[in-house]
This record gives sequence, C-alpha cells and structure tokens, in this order.
Amino acid sequence: MANGYKVLVIDDEESILRLLEHELTTEERTVDTAASAAAGLEKFSKGHYDVVVSDIRLPDGDGLDMLVQFKTAYPDIEVVLITGHGNIDNAVEAMRIGAYDYLTKPFHLDRVELVIERAYQRVCLQRENRSFRHSNQTVAASKLIGNSAPIKQIKYLISRVAPTDVAVLITGESGVGKDVVAHSIQEQSERNERPFIVKNCATLQKELMRSELFGHTRGSFTGATDSRDGLMTYADTGTLFLDEIGELPLEVQGALLRVLEAKMYRRMGEKNERHVDIRFLFATSRNLAEEVEAGRFNEALYHRINVFNIPVPPLCRRKEDIPLLVEHFLGRMSIAMRRERLTITDKAVQCLTHYDWPGNIRELRNVLERSIILAEGGVITNQALPRELVEHVAEQGGTVFSLEEMEREHIQRALQFYDGNRLQAAKALGIGRKTLYRKIEKFGLG
Repeated sequence: MANGYKVLVIDDEESILRLLEHELTTEERTVDTAASAAAGLEKFSKGHYDVVVSDIRLPDGDGLDMLVQFKTAYPDIEVVLITGHGNIDNAVEAMRIGAYDYLTKPFHLDRVELVIERAYQRVCLQRENRSFRHSNQTVAASKLIGNSAPIKQIKYLISRVAPTDVAVLITGESGVGKDVVAHSIQEQSERNERPFIVKNCATLQKELMRSELFGHTRGSFTGATDSRDGLMTYADTGTLFLDEIGELPLEVQGALLRVLEAKMYRRMGEKNERHVDIRFLFATSRNLAEEVEAGRFNEALYHRINVFNIPVPPLCRRKEDIPLLVEHFLGRMSIAMRRERLTITDKAVQCLTHYDWPGNIRELRNVLERSIILAEGGVITNQALPRELVEHVAEQGGTVFSLEEMEREHIQRALQFYDGNRLQAAKALGIGRKTLYRKIEKFGLG
C-alpha cells in the first residue's frame, strides 16, 4: 500500500477480531487479525505493520512481553494494548515499556479508531524525523539545468522511468550532477511524498557498513550496546539512493542483492527476515563492468541494478549549458548570501565556456563561489576568475586577455595575499614601491 497503512489486531475473542476487521478496514487502512500470540508473532515477522493492537492476556502469551518484542524489532511502530480487567497496574507498566495507549473492554469502536489513527500519525512523525536526519535533502535538490541535447535526453529518460519502481543506475564522472538526476527522479515519482534516504557508500565505515544498511540487534557485535535500525528501515515505502555504489564491499553486496530480488533483509544478529518496500537508485563514477571483470563487484548485483542506466556526460561535452548553469548558481548564491543579484560579464562567461572543467559542475560552482569574493560591486569580471583558469584558456586559444588585464589581476592578487601591505606586495612582485603605487592608481586598486 503506497498511500495507506497496516494494522495487526491480536485477540483470542473471534467476535472482536471480526468486528475490528470489518469496521476499521478502509481504503487507507488494512486490518489483519490473529487469534493467538503465536499467530500474531508469525504475521508480524512476515508483514510490515504500522500499528499493533493486542490483548494483554492471551492463552499462549503475554501482551507486555510481545510489546517488548514488537518495539525491539521495529522501534517506529506503535502498540496499543487491550485489557478486559481494567488493571491499572498493567496499563501503567505497558505505557512505561513503550505502549502508545491502552483500551479497556468493553470499548467503544469510535475510541478504538481514534487511538489507532493517532498512533499512526505518531508513526509518520517519527519516520519523517528519522528520514530527515538520514537524508541530504537539506543541502540537495538543485535543478537539472540545461538545454543541450544530452540534458534533453536525460530529462526524457527521467520522465519515463520516474513513475515506475524500476531500479536506476546513474553513471558519470565525479561532479557531473548524478545526485541532481536522482533527486529529479524522486520528485517525479509516485513516492515523492515518502522518505527519500540518501547515503554515499564511500562515507560508510567498512566495519559498520552492514549495520548502517541493515541495522543490528543488541550484542550482535562488539560495541552493539543496543538495537538499531538501518537505512532499509528508514527507507521503507520510500526511496533509497546509494551514491558511489562501487565502494560497497563484496560481502555486503550479496546482502543488498537479496533485498533487490526478494525485498527481504535481516538485521545483524537477528534470525527473522523483514519485508521492505523500497525503490532503489544507485550512482557510481566507476566503470562497474570493469569492476565485475576484476572481481571487485558482484556480477549478479551489477545486472540487477543496471536494469535502467542514465549516463550523465561531463560538462565539457555540454558547454552550451554553462551560461545557464552560471546564472542558476549566481541566483542561488545571491539568495544564500542575502544580497542583490550577482552578475557576471560576458567576457567572464566566455572564459568559463572555453574551459574544459575536469572537475565538472562541482568545479564550476566552486570557482563561482571563490570569484564572488573578488567581485567588484557584485559583478564578476575576468579579473575575479582564478588566474590559472584564465591562463589555461588563453593557452588553448579560447580567449585572449591583454597584458594589462593580466597585470592588473596579478597585482590585485599580491595585495590580497599580503592583506594590503604594499611594501611586501612590491617586494614579492619584484618592483619598487613607487612603481606599485603608480600601478595601483592606474588600475583603480586603491
């Protein structure tokens, strides 16, 4: 159920089970039932439930013990307990252990529905909070900028694959914007209001990778002082974007393949498998086919994640998009810096367009951020651009700046390096102090 939730009711009275299943089932809410503790635990282990409603006293089990098992397995779910004895001690103990609420028999159906609905709202809030902490959305989601043929093709591919649940592999050099493509897929998908969990596999500690992805139980390894969920739990019903998937060790790749094929996984130290409903996005700057050939990447996993590939070209192959990217970044930076709109001269844009950008879009953004510091009156000129970039473009015949322009930039850099100390700047430049003063006045650097 992409837009609904599931409730499990456990009670030994058949009439109560029939009543709650019939009266509480709606288009948004599915209600499953179990007539014993054993049956309830079995259903719980096979299906993912959001709320559990259980009698405290069952012929073959205790509701308080089951509460502990439920919350240990899935800390985000909420459990409502039922008692036919009005035993306040049991109710208090249940709340202390972690129950959301309790109901006493005989109960009003409206009261049961209200408690279940509020419990589910709390589940949603907890999952949103966890998703926020494990997502890069706060710093992410730049738009896919450009009108070049490669970008138009990427936008077309995204429009076709986004509404499906097919796994997508996004490939390309570092800095080309693979994360932007992933966010675009998420925004156009049917899960766009569900959790979107982003994780760069290169940042995972090798000894903790399996735990971070799948979670662990208390005592499953040295240092596991409590049970914790992994990214699979946080991404359930939503989307998991694993960047730099080529960094994942072989031993963990096999477990990930199991999730993709069977939608099942097991936390470290746990016997029972869990079912998950996750849409997967992957990205890599490596050639995974070569990694498979070298024995560093699981061949079966490669074929499973490479169902739909979106290659992102380097910036040098879509230079016509650079002016649009520059305007986009300057607009965002103006807002972030709370200043009037930053602008750039045509000559500076021409220089940027002729550069090859080995660091791709990431390098372009960094150059603009650096150039803003040297901009005069909020205008980026060619003098504000990195000298090595300008010189490289000139050497390649892309654009040529006059010696006077280069001299002005060189002097400006020396003054900035020595915090305005003209004597030190003159010595570093190999000219006299009076000569430096004349040039400062000539170039308007005073």
